[in-house]
Amino acid sequence: MAEQHGHPIFARFYDRLLAGSEKGGLAEMRESLLAGASGRTLEIGAGTGLNLSHYNGAVTELVLAEPDPHMADRLRERVAAEPPAAPAVEVISAPAEELPFDDGDFDTVVSTLVLCTVEDPERALAEARRVLAPGGRLLFLEHVRAESPRLAWWQDRLERPWKRIGAGCHTNRPTGETLASAGLWIEHLERVRFPKSPHFLRPMIRGTATRPEGVTAEGG
Repeated sequence: MAEQHGHPIFARFYDRLLAGSEKGGLAEMRESLLAGASGRTLEIGAGTGLNLSHYNGAVTELVLAEPDPHMADRLRERVAAEPPAAPAVEVISAPAEELPFDDGDFDTVVSTLVLCTVEDPERALAEARRVLAPGGRLLFLEHVRAESPRLAWWQDRLERPWKRIGAGCHTNRPTGETLASAGLWIEHLERVRFPKSPHFLRPMIRGTATRPEGVTAEGG
């Protein structure tokens, strides 16, 4: 979610900043999405662990990747204080663009509010596809560029100041199009709204995509 030096102030206040949105419906979105996680599961950009309580017993092993050291510290604290349902949990320091796993290692990859902050979303999705087993699923809930030209105009104008405030968050990325070209089969995609947030942050997509069976990680 961040550059290697991290964002200590943002990490400290992140949960508080999202508290209203979580109560306003974001927590329900997480729970609905993560009901689809099963088997060995990797969450990229796991942040402070706001997804942890929404994983169910179908997840046999949970690996949480978070490159920001300040976020990762709070993530480890939450894992210790509120252990998720998965019988095995590990926190690692790794960016979404450079995952230290073999091809096909995971049944599920989870990405929530991550592709707006990574330096290279195309590479992050290529890595997610690579580490998924054939038939494995990517579960995503992400900020996107607005369909409305007027709102997209505001996203473009506010992108630079918000990026500084939001620890590198780009509000205007066309993440839906990036997903469509990532070599995954999109099973389900719906447009939703980020609850209790400024208008330029509200456009989001939620859905699932599958790594095709019989196709290599490189696409051949």
